Amino acid sequence: VQLVESGGGLVQAGGSLRLSCAASGSIFSINAMGWYRQAPGKERELVAAISSGGSTYYADSVKGRFTVSRDNAKNTVYLQMNSLKPEDTAMYYCAASSLTTIATMVPDYWGQGTQVTVSS
Repeated sequence: VQLVESGGGLVQAGGSLRLSCAASGSIFSINAMGWYRQAPGKERELVAAISSGGSTYYADSVKGRFTVSRDNAKNTVYLQMNSLKPEDTAMYYCAASSLTTIATMVPDYWGQGTQVTVSS
């Protein structure tokens, strides 16, 4: 399975960005998909995840601001990020799992990452 992210960039605080992640390869093995982020000097953290059936999970820090969705026909998962804050600045990674769990997602596959920078 290959995961390719797009949509990162530089945005001012309060702005919006939409990340996309296209999956290819042995996609039949994928159940949960999600987005992680890692800021400099910090551990990678799960931001949002979505099951193949559409159930979602969000970290407390992004609830009400971020929305995760997926288009199974296009094998693509999205992360709509609104009301961005400087503390959202990080490298964002797409991930996919053969398991169905989302809150405690265990990725089998990772994308290469896309940088999101929010200026104050």
